[in-house]
Amino acid sequence: MSHFKSKLTAFLILISFSFASCVSTKTALYDHYSYQKTTEVKVEASTLMNEATSPYLFHKKEVDALFFNIDKLVEYEKNKPNNEITFAMWKMLTDKEKNLLTAFFKRWETKEVLSPVFLEESKKQILDALDLLIQYEIKKDKESKDELLDLINRNK
Repeated sequence: MSHFKSKLTAFLILISFSFASCVSTKTALYDHYSYQKTTEVKVEASTLMNEATSPYLFHKKEVDALFFNIDKLVEYEKNKPNNEITFAMWKMLTDKEKNLLTAFFKRWETKEVLSPVFLEESKKQILDALDLLIQYEIKKDKESKDELLDLINRNK
């Protein structure tokens, strides 16, 4: 009987540790929808950014459509459990004051056309940030999480 009790005790301890480790992780699981939509946003943004050397008004409808899709994705990410890091990154990307995605398109609208040098430098920063977000969604590991958190913290 004591052999059974020790096995039961060991099993209960193992289950307790397993449950505790899952609860403390607090990271949303891989989400194919998030991955797919973030990848689509990256491709659409990159394509539109390439047009920033021509007048903004020629592309306003495309920019509006891009941000409509981004708004839907941000709302989805905001309401996903244990998704604070991804949501924080989207908030940063869409902050008009953070010199990333939304700020780029706002500057293009204000200036009407952007220089190729500014375009290339901005595009690299924005696409690198989106790549970090995509890698985090794919991997959900400590390294990709730390890289994303580092970028978020540097841009506070």
